[in-house]
Amino acid sequence: MNLLNVAIVGSGIIGGNHAEAIGRHPRLRVAALVDARIEAAEALAAKLDPRPSVHLTLGEALASGRIDLVAICTPSGLHVEAAEQTLRAGAHLLVEKPLDTSLPKAREFAKTALEAEARGLVCAMVSQHRFDPAMAAVLGAVRAGRLGRVTSAVVSMPWWRDQAYYDSADWRGTWEFDGGGAVANQGIHLVDQMLALLGRPEEVYARTALVCHDNIEVEDLAVATIRFAGGALAVLHATTGARPGLPVRLALYGTEGSAVLHDDQLEYFSSADSPDLPAARQALDLVPHEELFGAPKAPDGFVVGHLRQYQDIVEAVDTGRHPGVRVEDGLLALALVRAVYVSASLHRPVDFGQVLDGAYDNVTVKTQE
Repeated sequence: MNLLNVAIVGSGIIGGNHAEAIGRHPRLRVAALVDARIEAAEALAAKLDPRPSVHLTLGEALASGRIDLVAICTPSGLHVEAAEQTLRAGAHLLVEKPLDTSLPKAREFAKTALEAEARGLVCAMVSQHRFDPAMAAVLGAVRAGRLGRVTSAVVSMPWWRDQAYYDSADWRGTWEFDGGGAVANQGIHLVDQMLALLGRPEEVYARTALVCHDNIEVEDLAVATIRFAGGALAVLHATTGARPGLPVRLALYGTEGSAVLHDDQLEYFSSADSPDLPAARQALDLVPHEELFGAPKAPDGFVVGHLRQYQDIVEAVDTGRHPGVRVEDGLLALALVRAVYVSASLHRPVDFGQVLDGAYDNVTVKTQE
């Protein structure tokens, strides 16, 4: 089995997390680090064994011809340019969430990714929580019809980011490079999970606010109601202003059963197809005991999540199948984030399909006071 050489673009916190996950996979090796701040790349390279090459530009790293996979971990507004360069060089691609800050750019790039897939390249989006055992189990139950018709969902991300977080880099909290606030940056994982579980949205009605941070352009609080094509209604709540920061919670309700994910673990599962089993036993039948809510979580869970996604990518490369999360999934998630911002800016519901297709591309989004 061949070793896959990986170039990581961006040597910040997320790039370091990718490097640690790659280092744990027997088929992957960090071969190159790319960062416009060469000192950041040098500092990360010094922690890795074997030590990767260090480059100011992605073009320099790709010129060697030895890069098989590129992981893009730059500020969000720089994603598409690096992704296009990767595919032109014939390397497989993994893009950190969100796909970009610009929906028009992302829309065009999604077409490029489809063409690259047809040439045999793997084009994946980071959404590591899709691979959490609890999320995978509930998604499998939904697809098997065990919850009946899914009727509603309540999704909440009550996180905390202090002012120092936003002050730590000029790009944080900007529309151009961060692409938004609590929804676009932190809540994008929940947005992706909602799409996986509930399908395509039809209408979005939202409000956003900046309630407890200074000197940023974007929201630190958003609430939206979303109607899906299957008729389900969902409530999305995302904030970085909930001290001290509480776990995310996703509750899914159906005509034949319900499921609750709390802190990425399975808190509750009940399905009418197992009427003789209590909910606690049904949950245990879905996931190992350590994945039930309340069980101790691994201290390196953040790295393990990315490692699971890297395993999916390796399998996709080996077999020629699509990865578990494709660029088109990233496009839908970005469009839903954009729909939240457009609705909040226009103070009315918006049609998701129209947002996705570009009807609202000229709307300047802003955070409500």
